[in-house]
Amino acid sequence: MTARVPRLAGPYDPIPDETATERPTAPPGHHPFAAHLRASLVLLLLTMLLLGLVYPGAITVFAQEIPFTHASANGSLIYVNGTAVGSSLIAQNLSAPWLFWERPSPVDYNSFNGSPTLLGYSDPALYNETESYMQQYGPYAVNASVPEILVTVSGSGLDPDLTPEAALVQIPRIANATNLSMSELQALVNKHITPPLDGFIGPSYVDVLELDLDLVEHYEHRSV
Repeated sequence: MTARVPRLAGPYDPIPDETATERPTAPPGHHPFAAHLRASLVLLLLTMLLLGLVYPGAITVFAQEIPFTHASANGSLIYVNGTAVGSSLIAQNLSAPWLFWERPSPVDYNSFNGSPTLLGYSDPALYNETESYMQQYGPYAVNASVPEILVTVSGSGLDPDLTPEAALVQIPRIANATNLSMSELQALVNKHITPPLDGFIGPSYVDVLELDLDLVEHYEHRSV
């Protein structure tokens, strides 16, 4: 007995009436849109909870338990006598004549304010802005040109670092305001120069807040 092969539909076969087939309908009170909306909101809230709270919190706790990342996990704060005086990552308004000054800041070193759009090189206002910065350093930059970093702002307005040249050029002003010699101040700056990573990645820089804290300590001991 041979198996029966189903016959394929021919060109003259009648088209089946699909309307005659009974189709399933949604039960009364069923709203597919509301169900999808509810599922989307639940997924959104779970994602925000996981990625906005649980994950950052777990990473922070984990980083705080590792010795070499503990300081950075807490904002790289600098403490003096147990009191936080600032962060090594954020510049401060250090305008006293006996301190090393930071770069100019268009937001007055306020980390809660976003930095405004920087002036372009073709903007006439940039010349006036740079000229006003130059006037602060002019009397103290004897036989030396003022480094560009001291008369220009950074992208964030909170850059805490200077190039070694920008710190060294301020020594005459600080020596004039304190009883420290220029050689002592130069040695102090050299002590705080961080070299490029692995000797060639990135430039050398000086963290101004850490330098000023060391300067204040030396000045206090010297003035006693």
